[in-house]
Amino acid sequence: MPSIYLRHGRTSLVIGLDGASPQLLHWGADLGPELPELGILSDAVPPSALDTPVELGLLPQASAGWRGRPGLRGHRVADGRPGAGFSPLLRLADWFQHGAEARIEQMDEDLGLSVVTTVKLHDGGLLELRHEVENRGGTGFALDELSVVLPVGRDGTEILDLTGRWCRERHPQRRPVAQGTWVRSGRHGRTGHDSSLLMAVGTPGFGNRHGKVWAGHFGWSGDHEQFVDAVADGRTVMGAAELLGSGEVVLAPRERYVTPPYFAAYSDHGLDGISEAFHDWFRTRGHHPSTPRPVVLNVWEAVYFNHDLGVLTELADSAAELGVERFVLDDGWFRHRRDDHAGLGDWYVDPGLWPDGLHPLVEAVTSRGMQFGLWVEPEMVNVDSDVARAHPDWLAGPVARHDAGSRLPLPWRHQQVLDLANPEAWQYIFDRLDALLDEYAISYLKWDQNRDLAELGHEGRPGVHRQTLAVYRLLDALKAAHPGLEIESCSSGGARADLGILERTDRIWASDCNDALERQVIQRWTGLVVPPELMGSHIGPTTSHTTGRTHDLSFRAITALFGHFGLEWDIRQVRGAARGELRGAIELYKKHRGLIHTGTMVRADVPDPSLMLHGVVAGDGTRALFALAAVTTSYAEQPGRVGIPGLSPDTLYRVQLCYPGPDAAGATFVQAAAPAWVAGGAVASGRFLAEVGLPMPVLNPEHAILLEVTAS
Repeated sequence: MPSIYLRHGRTSLVIGLDGASPQLLHWGADLGPELPELGILSDAVPPSALDTPVELGLLPQASAGWRGRPGLRGHRVADGRPGAGFSPLLRLADWFQHGAEARIEQMDEDLGLSVVTTVKLHDGGLLELRHEVENRGGTGFALDELSVVLPVGRDGTEILDLTGRWCRERHPQRRPVAQGTWVRSGRHGRTGHDSSLLMAVGTPGFGNRHGKVWAGHFGWSGDHEQFVDAVADGRTVMGAAELLGSGEVVLAPRERYVTPPYFAAYSDHGLDGISEAFHDWFRTRGHHPSTPRPVVLNVWEAVYFNHDLGVLTELADSAAELGVERFVLDDGWFRHRRDDHAGLGDWYVDPGLWPDGLHPLVEAVTSRGMQFGLWVEPEMVNVDSDVARAHPDWLAGPVARHDAGSRLPLPWRHQQVLDLANPEAWQYIFDRLDALLDEYAISYLKWDQNRDLAELGHEGRPGVHRQTLAVYRLLDALKAAHPGLEIESCSSGGARADLGILERTDRIWASDCNDALERQVIQRWTGLVVPPELMGSHIGPTTSHTTGRTHDLSFRAITALFGHFGLEWDIRQVRGAARGELRGAIELYKKHRGLIHTGTMVRADVPDPSLMLHGVVAGDGTRALFALAAVTTSYAEQPGRVGIPGLSPDTLYRVQLCYPGPDAAGATFVQAAAPAWVAGGAVASGRFLAEVGLPMPVLNPEHAILLEVTAS
């Protein structure tokens, strides 16, 4: 049987071509350099079934006997016959393979549809797939869904996905694979706080470092669905699709629709193997950030809307003295903006607050050796704004708007959505941001988006698809016009975390919650896909503004360390020993950021649920940095020996406690319960450290220690 066979990074994909349509025969473990005769994979015909074996097509079809979720749904728009041409009969028309890439075309000549699938298996093992459908008929084709699917191994019987809410994004949930379809729908018009960044299927009890795992991510920032479909014949597939509104995409003759990319990875050593594939893909991109990720101060939780040049200059002084490298002015700098009720959309510096523009503050920041960054929210608008009053037709809604009396969606944070699919609205936003970037030495935009896009319409039709593409075009155009500009994607915190937005931005804000305890989980699961250099993680105030919890500086700093590190509090008030400790934490980040942002993430499977051990190991295995955090009290009197995985087995390492010191304030751990090695370090092989481990100090809950590991 002819086939397409892609191999890389301990994984492989086999697509059979001996039939009317391409067949997904295998995705998972590497099958070696040679395949057997693939005809041996033809299934039996069970009783009370179709007369021929049913294969899993590259695009599953009812016309091929597939009884699960179809890959393509739509119908012809012609002759007053709704539903005509509802069931495509796609057949292999052409294909080629070049190395680890393939292109496959299928045709339905009678229906006038062509579907081209492109597949690439990247060097690190990440698989990238997308479909492109073209209407080659003479009438319109209403597209309802075009999904990308992949097969899951028969021993994949447990589903893991992520859910959450504002300030509690990306928390895991598990369930067994059962007959039927498990669907995670995102109808937010953005990725969503509750969106599953990743959907994974694995062997029972798969963990960080063990088990087979098949996992996929949909690289799209709009409405979407991810699913696991277990059909009655015992086969399981996983996949995703853009969730299109009724009549949202109607293809005119010769018009095309391209799915967002579906990224998928297989691992035979748990979720860490999935992260390795994703992180390797990010880091081999040509436009991946290559300069050291600067220490950030965002002033939001220091001043909120109370902008004052004197106060902000004091913050710049304090930041420069501590070693901050990027100063970000948040919401409140533009016209009429004294709170979140008005001004959004009026992207002109407020002359009442800033009679000389932002020039004095920008000069104060840049003269102290720091980059200047600015907060914007270009996709949203307050009804109480000059732009909304002048252009009511620019506000997106369920009906075409021509005046201020047309119905709008319910407000969210006093906001509506600017219809960026409207060329005039798009151009206005581009021109205003372009002018700000021309006038001021702005190196960085914190790009926020603070509401769901409920009832978002364009000219009376569903508009999320067009809006998402318009946002992408806007980001691309600004980057092209201002080389070197970095952009952070923030969306009420972590509501837009996906590879579609990260293809155009330089980091995401993982959550509006800076509580270090909450961040332990949020960052751990965000990092499953997103490498630490692209994940904003800040030290917040001693008492969290979102939860009211109070944490020692060491716990907050160690938590923030494993990301793109920064601060978000009034650092002018940090004095004495605490200021010295904060300066030391910043220096610690600068010392280790090269390792953190290039090494391999490692997450241990610690049996005690009160403890989390995670870290990063250099690519050559010569050094590593690990954090041990106590997230709650333990059922055990002491942690006992905790294994430190991921090191080179036969290399000798020295393990030392590097932060906080044994005499640090805050009682990180009980001094009398510190094991002997803490005082002077321990030397052991990587194999010993993984299999036997080291006895750890008795940590107080919501505290952490940092371990530095070096080859001796």
